[in-house]
Amino acid sequence: MEPPTDRIRLSQTAKDQLTKLKRLTKIDQWNILCRWALCYSLAEPTIPSPVPIPADSNVEMTWRVFGGDLADFLLIALKQRCHNDGLATDKDTLTTQLRLHLHRGIGYLAGDSNLKKVEDLLLLGLGD
Repeated sequence: MEPPTDRIRLSQTAKDQLTKLKRLTKIDQWNILCRWALCYSLAEPTIPSPVPIPADSNVEMTWRVFGGDLADFLLIALKQRCHNDGLATDKDTLTTQLRLHLHRGIGYLAGDSNLKKVEDLLLLGLGD
């Protein structure tokens, strides 16, 4: 499948939040935490606010690194979410929504006061 973007660059705020998450969860790879964040945001019923997000950090990864073996599934989930939200599924819209969902998810995870170790992250995935 054609990725929505070749490279994903995070904001400095997201980098700082991921650094906190790495320390709490002991998950060392940015891409794994970013996958969790994207899925967490996609599961939220509201559309992310269309705010400008700077690409002002030195954290950058290719789509292939970001998605890994799940790249096609993540793209399908993103396209479905755009469709459900009444948005187009062209490359520009997908790239914008990817950035918005990714950064929102990182913020949600970093702001969750119950997330103190990797097991808490797993419990988020299982739901209540």
